[in-house]
Order: sequence, then C-alpha cells, then structure tokens
Amino acid sequence: MYRIISKLLVYGDLPSDSILMKLGDIYKNFESKEESKDRLITEIYKQIKRLLVLSTDYGFDKNLWHNYLTFLLITEENPFSITCEKAGAREGSINEFAKNDFQAFMELFHFDFSPLETELGINCFSRIEQYQAIEKSELLYHKNVSEKVRRLSEKLELAQNTDDFFKLVTQFYHDFGVGMFGLNKAFRIGHNSRGKLIFHPISHMDPVVLDDLIGYDLQKKKLIDNTTAFLSGKKANNVLLFGDSGTGKSTSIKAIVNQYYDQGLRMIEINKHQFQDLPAIISKIKNRNYKFIIYMDDLSFEESEIEYKFLKAVIEGGVETKTDNILIYATSNRRHLIKETWNDRNDMEYSNGMHRSDTIEEKMSLVNRFGVTIYYAKPTQKEYFHIAAELAKRSHIPMSEEEICKEANKWELSHGGISGRTAQQFINYLSGLTYDI
Repeated sequence: MYRIISKLLVYGDLPSDSILMKLGDIYKNFESKEESKDRLITEIYKQIKRLLVLSTDYGFDKNLWHNYLTFLLITEENPFSITCEKAGAREGSINEFAKNDFQAFMELFHFDFSPLETELGINCFSRIEQYQAIEKSELLYHKNVSEKVRRLSEKLELAQNTDDFFKLVTQFYHDFGVGMFGLNKAFRIGHNSRGKLIFHPISHMDPVVLDDLIGYDLQKKKLIDNTTAFLSGKKANNVLLFGDSGTGKSTSIKAIVNQYYDQGLRMIEINKHQFQDLPAIISKIKNRNYKFIIYMDDLSFEESEIEYKFLKAVIEGGVETKTDNILIYATSNRRHLIKETWNDRNDMEYSNGMHRSDTIEEKMSLVNRFGVTIYYAKPTQKEYFHIAAELAKRSHIPMSEEEICKEANKWELSHGGISGRTAQQFINYLSGLTYDI
C-alpha cells in the first residue's frame, strides 16, 4: 500500500496522521518484519476505530473503505481540485498528473487486504467492506456529506479505467465543489493551536424555510430580490435587518441560506469580537466558486466599543478591490447599530439653520454602509393572533381558531409580549400537551 501512496503527486500532501498514511506505514512495517504481529494488530485496530468514528459522524455505509477514499478525494483542496470547482476540467498538463493520482486511487479502491488479514489472523478489513450501519436519525450525522460521498463512491467502484475515474471526480468538483465549502451550508470560525484561522461547519443548521415565517411578505421579498441578484452575478447590497426582538430577522437569513444552498450560497457566522479576522476570512473565500454571506446576528455596539470602525473599513474594501462573491447580512434590534448618547451632541454645529455633529455622523455612517435596510416591526395583536392560528393549524393543534386566539392572548401577557417568537413558543407549549382527539 505504501508504494501506491508514494505515487501520489497532486494529492500527495495528505496529513501524515491521516488514516491512509498510517495504514501505509503499517504495511511498510508489515513487509519489513520490524514490528511484532501483536503490535501491528494494535496499530491496525487504532485506524479501524478512527474509520468507524468518521463513518458514524458522516453516516457512511456498505463499503467504508471506498467511502473513506471518496471522502479524501472530495475534501482535498489543491490547485487542481479548486480549478475544477471554478471552471471544470480543462485541457492542461496537470490533468496527466491528476490521472496518475487517480490511477493510484483506483488501485487503493481495489486493494486486496486478505494477505495481511490471513497473516495476522484478523478480519476487520473484510468487515468494513460489507458494513451495515445502525439505522439512525439524520440529526446524528452530516446528511449532505453522507449522501454525496455514498453516491460518488458507488460510481467510482464501477469506473472501468482512469479516464472514467477522472470524469467522475472532476464533474463532482464542478457540480458540488471541493472541501468543506462544497459539502456544508454554514460555518463558524475559530483558530487552531497555532493561531491559524479555521472554519467549523455547522452540521445541523435549523432547516427553517421562508414559508415558516408567517407574514412579513414585503420584507422577505426584499431579501429574496437582493439575494437572487447576488447569485446571478448582478450588483447586490449588504443588508441590515433591524426591528423588534422575535420578529423573524435571523430566521429569514437562515431560510435564505437553506433555500439557495443548491445554487452555491454559503454562510459564515461571526460575532463582533471576531472582526479582526474579517480580512483573513475574505482572503480565504474570495476566489472560491461560491457566494458567501457573512452573517452577523444581533449586531450592536456600546459607546465604548470601537470594533464598528473596523467593520466600516472592511465593508468599504479599503484599497483592495471589493470582491463580488461576498455580502454582509446583519440583524440588529437597533436602527443605527451604535448606542447614541446626549454627549454625542456636544460637537453640534449650527449654520444657516442646519445642525451637524461629527460624532453623530460617525456613528450613522456604519448603517449607511448597508445598501438595503429592512424593518421588521412587532406584529399588531390581530397579526399576532393570525400567526398563532396559522402555526396551530400547521402543528395540527385540535383547537378552534377562537380558542387559539383566546389562549394566545393569555400567553403573551405573561411571556414577553406580542411577537412571532412568542406565538411560536405558545404553539410549542400546546404541542407538548396531550389531547384526546
């Protein structure tokens, strides 16, 4: 196996502690007789356990070895795979190097583990080639990744030659992308032990859709219009959704990502304490074949906080050309984002009937960076009752509309007032009750 792995060039930078590289080391020690059988078995079982953990996380089934190799292929970001993602397979010398690697992967796909198993008296490789996963909820694994891996794995198993293998993999790159951005909808950011920026996929994103948000049709239309223009390559604006708490601002953005994920829309969630990472984030995603929404939830600043100045500079782009595949969507309960005080008026100038304050202008300038602002108002009582009645109908609550409205009125008086969120919490409460139908 290690001889096959040594042939990899384009895909040759796999981490030394990856399962494949570790198995290659095990085979080298097996052939050289430098390790005892017991030691080899222990090392093999460690890698099999890692493979089982990975398979559980991603919902792999049947031939776990093929699933794993396929997973490596579709998550390996290199100049070849990223080029295929952006433009498809093109004529060029690198294709020959890639085909050389795919020939090696074909050999690994059909690798015969039986001599090793016979010599060591084990059968773990045979078992993972005919693995039956325990039936489980989709919530326990990354469904998007699982489906893509299993479908491509089954096709690669049937590839007759390197050209077939090449076409299947490169077509996948072009259709779905490569790496984490190709397999996930949304991400948070963090740093590894060396301080390097890393993206953490949000594997179980709220599956909400726009129709789940009752009312706010004009607001949803504005958001859809801006997003579809963005996805089609037309001019689009950064968006600020502001208004009362619990009115569906965050829900709208999550629903937009769910609705347009298949068209290449991705979301990266950050908070204001991570604004120093924005240049690094933009650098990582600006040349990818996706449209990214940088999502800032509940955005607001106290008087002493100055991060908003950094955000202003990033939104404007500074000296660097503004990228056309990135927009900022933010939600806030404040219209102007930055808390204003009477002290802001200390530098007020009066001239020819005009009033001007540099401090107020500075604070207002951030919201002006958002080309689209969408107001989410608290519903009227009539709208609140309509939301509650509609949610009750969708949840099959066996109560008349009159009863729903009466109980919803009682609920909101003791649970935070009128809002869409209050209505949903009320329906959640009713859904938890036992009814005799």
